[in-house]
Amino acid sequence: MPSVAKDVYALRAALLDWYDTHARTLAWRSPPGTKARPDPYRVWLSEVMLQQTTTPHATPYFLAFTQRWPTVRDLAAAEDGDVMAAWAGLGYYARARNLLACARAVASGHDGAFPETEEGLRALPGLGAYTAAAVAAIAFGRAANVVDGNVERVMARLFAVETPLPTARPELKSLAGSLVGEERPGDWAQALMDLGATVCRPKTPLCGDCPLTHWCTGFQSGQPERYPLKIKKADRPRRTGFAWVLQDREGRVALVRRPDKGLLGGMLGLPTSDWSAEASDGPPAEADWREAGAIEHVFTHFALTLNVRAARGDGDFIWTPVDEALASLPTVFRKALERGLG
Repeated sequence: MPSVAKDVYALRAALLDWYDTHARTLAWRSPPGTKARPDPYRVWLSEVMLQQTTTPHATPYFLAFTQRWPTVRDLAAAEDGDVMAAWAGLGYYARARNLLACARAVASGHDGAFPETEEGLRALPGLGAYTAAAVAAIAFGRAANVVDGNVERVMARLFAVETPLPTARPELKSLAGSLVGEERPGDWAQALMDLGATVCRPKTPLCGDCPLTHWCTGFQSGQPERYPLKIKKADRPRRTGFAWVLQDREGRVALVRRPDKGLLGGMLGLPTSDWSAEASDGPPAEADWREAGAIEHVFTHFALTLNVRAARGDGDFIWTPVDEALASLPTVFRKALERGLG
């Protein structure tokens, strides 16, 4: 089998040729080989959205955001609550707050233009190493090393890396960096992502469709799906709590604004108890509360059981039409509201 180190140019050519034919058509992407630079705002926005979700899930959010806020200046001028509501369903709401902070920094400190280097991009609030590399490569044609989960998997198989994740991440990033070149860096980054997403898949890699089998040590081993090796994750701890679905005489639902800091910070949500092993907070208003069942929700670091209680009543809340609440609430609260409504 040819050595990757000695045959980088041929490997790069093979993958870029494959990308020219098989590139995914995505709302934020320019076609392969396009010489005109893509809009850095759209590249940045898509990368932030894609960090913790899938392309099919992120696409309608991206289209809605860019229709409502077509430029970084438009986003910078938006109300915090409007952006947080539009973000609902994408999770990790700290990213929505960072999104606004970054947009405002670009609008006010850089005259609406994103910096063109990784270093300049990293200096923006909430913009980490991966996103800086992706924007630098895709939007500005910089030879940056862009490594996401798809690229890690491709590298682990290509080089048959025996170190398990997450320990292997520095090694995988170094291996990916050894393949980065000055020719078409944006297309190269996206080609690796597409290969991992559509061919070098986690459980059932389509090696017969892969342009890199000529160099792939994992393929030659006969067990490419063995890679990347992973350390078994510990079970998530479980928390419990109560969610209170209170409706007024007009059928509107009572919402509250969560504290800026913490999980789902700054978002509108249902009144809830503390989420602890034995939550004991009482209801938010006096009413004839009834049991409405429970919902389960999984966050990154813990699993949550919310016992839902429902009633009619009044009080000092943000009273919101049910349809509007269902459309804008974070997923965990939407589940609880649906359960409370029966």
